[in-house]
Amino acid sequence: MPHTMLELHDLHVHYGSIAALHGISFRVEKGSIVTLIGANGAGKTSTLRTISGLVPAKQGRIIFEGAEITNESPHKIVARGLAQSPEGRMVFANLTVQENLQMGAYLRKDKPGIAKDLDYVFSIFPRLQERRKQTAGTLSGGEQQMLAIGRALMSKPRFLMLDEPSLGIAPILVATIFEKIVEINKSLGLTILLVEQNANLALQVSHRGYVLETGRILMEDTAEALRANEKVRECYLGGGISELD
Repeated sequence: MPHTMLELHDLHVHYGSIAALHGISFRVEKGSIVTLIGANGAGKTSTLRTISGLVPAKQGRIIFEGAEITNESPHKIVARGLAQSPEGRMVFANLTVQENLQMGAYLRKDKPGIAKDLDYVFSIFPRLQERRKQTAGTLSGGEQQMLAIGRALMSKPRFLMLDEPSLGIAPILVATIFEKIVEINKSLGLTILLVEQNANLALQVSHRGYVLETGRILMEDTAEALRANEKVRECYLGGGISELD
């Protein structure tokens, strides 16, 4: 039987008088990659930010590994093993690559474990090792995305949320980022919740997907079934399927 790691039950989120989420419910099984797809303004980022504790839930429940974490403070949620790589990357521009990665481990005290995880991040993203003494602000968009993912990994999460990892990245690096997401999932057994505008690639690397539209879940299915669904293809996949090599 699959083990459910994260559950959302009837989650409502408002920004002032504006409703962003209208009672969404979904689950993420341990060890899987699940993607949320939808147009801009569908509520994808609001969902991740509410799970992370950055945006308060007006109603509903968020359950992580059997414990309710609704509206818990962000640092407590990170300490539980849930990390997010945010939209726009949000790297510390004036710090070096290595200092950014060390910031990801700020809650940890296990120095040998931190060193081991730093080696792992450098093995996944060799370009970061090459640039470890450079300031993050001098990196390309793709390199900053690698750094944002690496920084999230340094908190030693069991559950990783990625918000728009392909945004603002040169097309040649997008496929690399997605291949690395699959590698992280497989090599660490890390559960991943992915928000991504490039629905083709997101569904290609995911096990299951949910389609959001104006703060509601319109459809859910296996990623393979969603890629084959005519309505999804027409609305979100542009009619064509782009492939990873």
